[in-house]
Amino acid sequence: MNTQKMRLLAILLMLLAGMSFAQRTSTIDIESDGLVYPAYLAEPRAPGSHPAVILLHSFRGLQEGYRTLTREFAAEGYVVLAIEWQTHTSQPDDAVVEQLLREGITFLQGQDNVNADSIGLTGFCAGGRYTMLMLPQIEGFSAGVAWYGFPYNGEPSAADLAGELDTPLYIIHGSADQPSPIGDIYNYAQALEQAGAYYELKVYAEQPHGFMVEGPEVNREPAAQNAYSEMVAFFDRFLK
Repeated sequence: MNTQKMRLLAILLMLLAGMSFAQRTSTIDIESDGLVYPAYLAEPRAPGSHPAVILLHSFRGLQEGYRTLTREFAAEGYVVLAIEWQTHTSQPDDAVVEQLLREGITFLQGQDNVNADSIGLTGFCAGGRYTMLMLPQIEGFSAGVAWYGFPYNGEPSAADLAGELDTPLYIIHGSADQPSPIGDIYNYAQALEQAGAYYELKVYAEQPHGFMVEGPEVNREPAAQNAYSEMVAFFDRFLK
């Protein structure tokens, strides 16, 4: 191995070591309606009270990419709880997810290192839909970030509840998203606008559905990393 490669390897190892000291992780159980759901918990090592975020994975489960994202998010100063909402069925009823999220909030509010008044929600794909749908229905959340969600799926849909949204919402979407066409997002944004809800929308040109997490990997391309930074900055404004 030449000198340059050795230096690069040393830098990488130092960065990885720094990340490991920035947060700690564990797997815990969330009980909801008599069922147990595993959840991946990442916490800052720094003492004190921190804001918290519940993270909802896509229809493809809690892939390793979401675990990586959970750890990196915790290193930003957040307690992050990634709940495996598909534990018992791949398509649970909305009411089941709603109750699970309420139990997640209760768990976080009981932690000594969590600021109980600063809890957010973020989700990807189906998790993005749940973020849009549940923010108007659950008072325990102070902000939410929906990644390429589906505002018109289900009854009621998130769009049906636009007039009830009183929590700041950030919407992240790709212009090349085929499962969730960008036109639906613009229509949803118009419904939020007409309802007087507070939202922000950022559209990434030529980005497809699911562009942040690709199986076991977090996307490190500029658009995805900018979107991640936008999410953190939004939560910093409303939760810290």
